[in-house]
Amino acid sequence: MRQAARKWELVALKWRNLAEQRRAHHVDLYKSGRWKHYYTDEEFVAQMRDANAIALRWALIAPLPEERMAPAETEQAVEIEQSRAA
Repeated sequence: MRQAARKWELVALKWRNLAEQRRAHHVDLYKSGRWKHYYTDEEFVAQMRDANAIALRWALIAPLPEERMAPAETEQAVEIEQSRAA
């Protein structure tokens, strides 16, 4: 079972990497001004928002090992959020 889970984790990390590359590409287009050759203002803003949202979503789905919280830290974070909501 662990081997199968590890394979799925690697697949998810590849998708995360692709999403981050897409976001970086759009940032590069913006910085260089090349986006003006391919998009209108509204289209580019929509593309940037989409690329950013997808990259953030994949970061939640497939966190890197150093981004993962230990179980005790996760419980503390949930307790803190619950106390703030109360």
